[in-house]
Order: sequence, then structure tokens, then C-alpha cells
Amino acid sequence: MIKFEYFPRQVIEAGGNRWDWALLPLVLSALVLLAFGAAQMSHPYQIGAPMPIYLDPAYLPYYLLRTTLRMFIALGASIVFTLVYATLAAKNRAAEKVLIPLLDILQSIPVLGFLSITVTGFIALFPGNLLGVECAAIFAIFTSQAWNMAFSLYQSLRTVPGELQEAARIFQLSGWQRFWRLELPFAMPQLLWNIMMSMSGGWFFVVASEAISVSNQNIKLPGIGSYIALALEQRNLPAIGWAIGTMVIGILLYDQLLFRPLLAWADKFRFETEGGETGQSSWLLTWLRRTERLQFIARGGLKVVEKSFSLFRREYDGTSIRARPQPISDKWSRIWDAGIAALVLFAVWRLVTFIHSEVGAGEVARVFLFGFYTLIRVLVLIGLASLVWVPVAIWIGMNPRWADRLQAVAQLLAAFPANLMFPLAVVFIVYFNLNPDIWLSPLMVFGTQWYILFNVIAGASNIPSELRYAAQNLGLKGWLKWRRYLLPAIFPSFVTGAITASGGSWNASIVAEYVTWGNTQLEAHGLGSYIAKMTATGDFPRIALGIGVMCVFVMSLNHFLWRKLYSLAEDRMHF
Repeated sequence: MIKFEYFPRQVIEAGGNRWDWALLPLVLSALVLLAFGAAQMSHPYQIGAPMPIYLDPAYLPYYLLRTTLRMFIALGASIVFTLVYATLAAKNRAAEKVLIPLLDILQSIPVLGFLSITVTGFIALFPGNLLGVECAAIFAIFTSQAWNMAFSLYQSLRTVPGELQEAARIFQLSGWQRFWRLELPFAMPQLLWNIMMSMSGGWFFVVASEAISVSNQNIKLPGIGSYIALALEQRNLPAIGWAIGTMVIGILLYDQLLFRPLLAWADKFRFETEGGETGQSSWLLTWLRRTERLQFIARGGLKVVEKSFSLFRREYDGTSIRARPQPISDKWSRIWDAGIAALVLFAVWRLVTFIHSEVGAGEVARVFLFGFYTLIRVLVLIGLASLVWVPVAIWIGMNPRWADRLQAVAQLLAAFPANLMFPLAVVFIVYFNLNPDIWLSPLMVFGTQWYILFNVIAGASNIPSELRYAAQNLGLKGWLKWRRYLLPAIFPSFVTGAITASGGSWNASIVAEYVTWGNTQLEAHGLGSYIAKMTATGDFPRIALGIGVMCVFVMSLNHFLWRKLYSLAEDRMHF
């Protein structure tokens, strides 16, 4: 006989309380829309068959449903990837030597590069069905979301405060228990802000993800991205306005129905809350907490997780000190390092062979020069964005009520695709006869500067209360307050935001350095415009060369700059 410990008998017999019934239409509507969207994604389809996109605003709700469904499927895959990948990289030093450089490489490969590599395979996996093309688009959106989230969780796991780690050792927590009871709750507030950023950042590449070219065929999947692409081709400004309005409605909806409840719920994972004030609130979360049946289902899920704690516990009799595990032998560590070095040398040899046979040394030198142009743009723009957004983000993060009010605004700004700035940028540059090398550059950081904003907001909101009180009691003001208190407190979060903003800016350079508006084309000298032009002409050896050079620049920048700052954050800058 099943015992309903948390469920009053009268509620069970009545079928739930009034809050359950109030939420029932919302739940049913979500299920109907999910079923309808999933059915539309698996229609029969043959490559070459026409798939028209209409600029009539009446189609926009349907397009919004298709795009949002793709983005949430990609987001779910990104969360699973993050939990596995970042945890393994943070906890296993041998794996870290491979996974973090690999993450640098994956971050630097453009969305166009992933599409050109994977779309044929996905179509072959689902022959005669639209699901193959849908999977290719979802995978492309996944690549614009996952790397940021993985970097965030990795940084949080590496900077768990020492006193909390010591408490976990005292309580003899196993690795499984430590992750779910300490490390993931500690990382949750910042991870949620990065999930929001990843969701919003996905809009930046949604045009490239939904308008796919394969086998000399252009496939435009029904969605907001394809709608924007067609509006740009036809120079239809009213249609662009309708697309922006629809995006705003969609972002406000999933902010209210998903992210705002999650952020309000995640406040309980904050180790410090000044004066008991969190600032985060959600009408939906309040409703959910007043329901009976949903609460009962949630408690059942928590019981399953709690049972896993007993299955994966550390054996300890309560009287003896468990021996620490033996560290990995230096011999095996050297063998592992030698294996990695051998793979790197093999890759370098294959790259040199490819360059010699396909493009020549002169072309390589020219592409590296383009890479330096783009590098200068990235560093200058990240520096300027930091000067603007770090103070703003600290102020928002330390004022919870304002964080609650400005959350949706920040998501809207982050989700605004740079493609929609093309008409204004082209008209402005052509009318005033400006230099594209300078004035196209802001488009690179337009969609990626928000990584800095979101991460620093998350870091500032988690500054311990005792540190705030100490700064007040000591009367810290001016530059001394910034140098000794505020900047060190948010430094780990800033480094995470800067890494992802830097990688995103390299990726965005493909869109920002080669701009088309109708018959007008503007080009800035750089690696992004080189890759964009080679992609347009289908020159695969030079596409591979451009992507390879971009990987070299991103990995070098991460290793010699951002990784050094990461080490500094781990050693001295966390609390």
C-alpha cells in the first residue's frame, strides 16, 4: 500500500487544490504546443523539395514555436553536456589537459563550420525525413550554447571555497554526494545566469542555423531565423520590425515561465544573502509552491535523488579515518603527457602536409595576417565592453531588486541578433563614407558583450555578506574599494565571461566583417571575412585553413592570457 506522506487525504480525493486547477490549462497548453511542434519537425522531406517561407506576420507565431522548440532542445542537450564535461575536466587533472584545450578548439570553430561538417551526416541518418535537417539546426544552436555553460561550471567547481571543501571532507561525502550537495548548489546561481545567456546568445546564430546550404541546395527551415534571412534578402524593413516584436514576446514568455522561476528557486542555494533580501520573485513559482499534486510529484523526484546518495556513499565505520586515495604515479602521468604530445605532433604534421599540398605557405601567411587584424579588434572591443559593463553589472548584482527588474531587459539585449543591425550599419557607413575596418567592428561584440554582463552580475550577487560589512566598516571608497574589494570579488566570474565573450567575438567576426544588405556588400579585412568569403565560394581547403588559424589564435589567447587569469582566480581571488 502506497503511503502519501506529504499529501493530505482530502486533497487526493478532491483531485488537488485550486492552485492545481489554475495551473492545469497552462500545463495542457504547453503539452499541446510541444506535441504539435514535435510533429512538425518529423515530416517527410527530400533534399531539393521547396520549403517556402512567408513574410506574412500571421505566420510568425508558428515560426516562433518552431525556433523556440529547437532552442530548448539544444539547451537541454547543452545542460547534460555541461554537467558531464565540465565536472570531468574540473575533477580529473589528466582529463583536464585534453578537455579544456578541446573546449577552446570547439569554441573557436564557427557555427558555419559545424554545419558544413555535420549537416550531411544528420540528413543521412534520417533519409527522407525533415528530422535530419532539424537535428543539424539543433546541433548548430547547441554549439552556440554549450561552451559558455561548460566554462561557467568548470570555473565554479574549481573555485569552491576551501572551508566548504573541508566540511565535505569532515562529513565523509562521496564524490557523488559532494557534487549534488555542495558543488552543484554552489555553482547553481552563476550557472543559471549563463544558461540564460546561452539561450539568448542562441538567437545571435539562429539565422545561420535555420538557413542551411547543402548539396548546392538552400534549405530554410520554418522559424524566426529563416524569416529574418528572407527579410534581409528582400530588404523588407517592416518584416524585420515584425520579427523583432515577435522575438520580444517570445523572450518575455520564456523569461516569465522558466527563467524567472528558476532564478527565484536558485536563491536558496546562495550561501550568503544580505539582510535576508534576495530580490528575485516569480508569480509562477509562488503558484507552484501552493499546489499539492505538483509538490507531491516534485517530492517524489527528490526522494529518488536522495536514494542515490545511499547507493553512492563512502564506506566509513565512524571510528577510523579513511585512507586517502593513492595519487597517480608520475610514470603514468608522463606517459599520458607523451601521448598527448604525440597526437599534437601528428596533427601539426597533417596540417603542414595539407597546407603544402592545397594552399601554399604564402596563403597561410596572408591568413595569419588577417588573424592579427581580428585579434586586435577582439582585444580592443573586449576591453571597452569590460570598462562599460563591469561597473554596471556589479551595481545590478549588489542590488537584488534591480537585478529582478532588469533581468528581462538584459535577455532582450543579449538575444538581439547582430544581423538586424546590418541595415543600419550599411546605411550609416555608406552615407558617411566611413572605413569598414573600423566601423564594422562593433558588430563583433554586439552579441557577445553580454557574456561579461551576465557573469559579473552572477558573481556580484554572490559576494559574501561579511565581506560587504567589512568593506563598509573599513570605510573603503573610490579606487581603493574597487582594487581591494569589488574587483577581486567578481574576478573569477569576469574571467569566465571574458573567455566566452572572446570566443564568441571570434565566431561573430564571420558575420560582422562581411556584411550584406540587398546588393550592397561591406567587407573589413580580417579572418572572419576571409572564412565568410571562402564559405560563399565553397573553397573547402581555404575554409579549413581559416578555421584552423582561428583555432590557433583562440587557443593561444586562452592559454597565454585567460588561463593565467584563471589560475590567479583559483589561487587568490575566491572566498
